[in-house]
Amino acid sequence: MKKNEPIEKILTRGVETVHAGMAVSDVRKLFADRGFHHVPVVSGKKLVGLIAASDILGISVDGVGADDRSMDAYLDHRFTIEELMTEELRTLPLKKSTIADAAKLLSEGSFHAVPVVDETGQLEGLVTSTDLIRYLLTLF
Repeated sequence: MKKNEPIEKILTRGVETVHAGMAVSDVRKLFADRGFHHVPVVSGKKLVGLIAASDILGISVDGVGADDRSMDAYLDHRFTIEELMTEELRTLPLKKSTIADAAKLLSEGSFHAVPVVDETGQLEGLVTSTDLIRYLLTLF
């Protein structure tokens, strides 16, 4: 791997975001409809958290009906985005980060998406494990 390749080479920009006031069911539907696994939570353009599909899938729903409508009603009544999101994020700065920096963070295995921010904390995009694997494939 070229150690000094800028992170911008694999950065996914224009990612879908949510805000803390949204219903959890809207985020569940976003994951189901769009097929991605992580979504940044923003206040304006400032990154405040990250929610993963596994944060929602990991909720125990004993006694709740199996249909989407029952699940959504339960999620919206019981949880908020702020309760489910990860607030203590590991981020990378856009201007100084390399693909190797992202690989190092992702290799720790505790998460599969790294938000990339500008110097003011505004979200620029995400780098996921999938982005890194796609980049590695170009090297072969």
